[in-house]
Amino acid sequence: MSIQQGINQHNENKHDSQAKNWFQKLVQEQQYIGELYSINYETARVIIHDYQKNKVGGVPSLSFLIATRVNPYIDENVDFQREDTSVILLRVMDAAQLPQEKENERIRTEVAQRVSGESDKHWDTDGVMDAKTRNLLSFAAVECRIIGTFYLDLQHQDQTDSDLILRFGCDISNYYPNKGLKVYKPNAKALETIVNYTDFSNQSDLRSKARVQLGNVRYASTNRRFQQIDNVKVSIYPSDLLSQKSAVFGMTRTGKSNTTKIIAKSIYELRYPQNGEDSPLKIGQIIFDPNGEYANENAQDTDGKGNVNALKNVYQVRKGVEKKDEVVTYGITAHPNDPDRKLMLLNFYLEDNLQIGKEIINSLFSEDNTNYIKNFLQVSFEKPDANDRSALTRYNRRVVAYRAVLNRAGFQAPTNISPYIKGLFNKELIGALRDSQSDNAADYQSAAQILENQNPNWSQVANAFEILDKFIRDGKSGYQQFESNYVNRKDGSGERWADEDFKKIIGIFQYANGVRKIGKAIPQHTHTTSSDYAEDIYKDLVSGKLVIIDQSSGEPEINKSSAERIMWVIFRKNQALFREGKTDIPDIMVYIEEAHNLLPSGSDLDTSNVWVRTAKEGAKYCIGMAYSTQEVSSIQKNILKNTANWFIGHLNNTDETKELCKYYDFADFEQSICRTQDKGFLRVKTLSNYFVIPVQVKKFDVTDKG
Repeated sequence: MSIQQGINQHNENKHDSQAKNWFQKLVQEQQYIGELYSINYETARVIIHDYQKNKVGGVPSLSFLIATRVNPYIDENVDFQREDTSVILLRVMDAAQLPQEKENERIRTEVAQRVSGESDKHWDTDGVMDAKTRNLLSFAAVECRIIGTFYLDLQHQDQTDSDLILRFGCDISNYYPNKGLKVYKPNAKALETIVNYTDFSNQSDLRSKARVQLGNVRYASTNRRFQQIDNVKVSIYPSDLLSQKSAVFGMTRTGKSNTTKIIAKSIYELRYPQNGEDSPLKIGQIIFDPNGEYANENAQDTDGKGNVNALKNVYQVRKGVEKKDEVVTYGITAHPNDPDRKLMLLNFYLEDNLQIGKEIINSLFSEDNTNYIKNFLQVSFEKPDANDRSALTRYNRRVVAYRAVLNRAGFQAPTNISPYIKGLFNKELIGALRDSQSDNAADYQSAAQILENQNPNWSQVANAFEILDKFIRDGKSGYQQFESNYVNRKDGSGERWADEDFKKIIGIFQYANGVRKIGKAIPQHTHTTSSDYAEDIYKDLVSGKLVIIDQSSGEPEINKSSAERIMWVIFRKNQALFREGKTDIPDIMVYIEEAHNLLPSGSDLDTSNVWVRTAKEGAKYCIGMAYSTQEVSSIQKNILKNTANWFIGHLNNTDETKELCKYYDFADFEQSICRTQDKGFLRVKTLSNYFVIPVQVKKFDVTDKG
């Protein structure tokens, strides 16, 4: 034998041994249940005897089965290169009809009639039915969907002595209708290998190989124990959720929040890697919490022993860690049990905040079609070149007018910002006001007096602007003559004195309801702060903190507008870093509870919305998004189509399940999802999984090491 032949023989023996070991992990002789007798590329039919079914603890609907021609306990050599050295993964869908089913049913009916009325006998009792007939009638068939194929391959294709690894294909490459396959029900150990399978090549793409237990395999609502698959753990990679979209759907009280807490905690713990190969990943996370269930400790967070398992206490997983360094809560209002809470308030009067505050107001009236509101929304505050004196004067005039509107609407002004109007109103305008001969002359003279005063208060200035708007609109006031003289003056610019934006601002004073509408934004204003809370939140996220936004006390319009503004800050800042070619773009994970309140509706086709932009583009900007709600149809299709991770609980109508059936293999579970109402019973599909797995999600525990 040559050296090369010796090497080849060594590799062959090595691979045979490894192949046998792999197949022994998946196939157990004692788990044999029947024969695969009919197959195509999509489905397979299996014939099972009642004895075999009973021996393995039953065959529930939607359970996993495996079919193969390999018996690793008998076959001397298991050649991984052979076409039939594989395992077909099946999912039980329903009963199937055998060709002789009609005859079998006739026999059962006749025997049942024979024992009718005899309470001490069943029709299958010894003496009623002969043993041979009973044996033949004990065969039944099940219809299975083919999920895919497990097969073996070289870990490194270019190395013939490479170890073998298990691979999975989401189909079958070939089939022979006249070749029998033995069918087995995987035991607990084999099932754990199957449901937690991750392709070797995909593992290399994961930023962290850390896995956390989500729960245990559960096939049905009738979750009887002792079926030889008890406590089969299902784990997920938290890395699968980073920069991806994740959906958590289910009716109220079916475990959505519990699942979200487990996910958030698992991502938080990436900063403390258990695997020596992994580097710490400090991921900033933000939760929009409409019910206050994450920001505040409540009854559903207790474990029955008086211990509180609120997500806000996640920092306790590591001793010696200070809460202030890891978790921060924000809210519109203070909370008696959360003294460190930061208030999401903005000083609308500050020059740096003028446009931000204006955008908050704009967001509250984006659907208001009233003309004067639409005009007001068109105004923006972009500071002109400081060397352009005329443009700067007009800008300052607009700023004073806008602040006067805020004051009239009820926004408390800071003590250090007063209405500075010097140089903004020329003597010709003041003269025109004073000399007016119209019916409103007394009002116009009053306005002239205020504008001549170098130190008026905000209330006086607001009154003056209200009168000035009337003066401009009044055809008999004398304003038109003043305007004509102003436009035609020597060495003038030819522009009108009152620019359109200025008139749109002061025009709001004519409508008391308009000022009241603007006052809806007052809960987001404070006269005492100098920072922008959206910027503060972004800084917290960049530092890797868990940020919880308590929106339980805010008005729906304000909650929606503030959430969108925060998201725009996150999106644009990470987008800017991406465009600059930065390699250290901060990872941020966004959670949206009761997502129907914030995300665009299923019928909304607007793709410019920040949530849709994040769903479509967030991956390259390192922004992940997890959203939870009761209805699949309530979420815009552009977001659904970009969702990689799915956690599906009970949905109570076929409209929702049919929408869900458009994605992955959830169609297999349509009836189960609609029928089973057990809390925490989810069907899960993550980025690293090739197929949906039914899971009983464990209860969240802040100290669980998972």
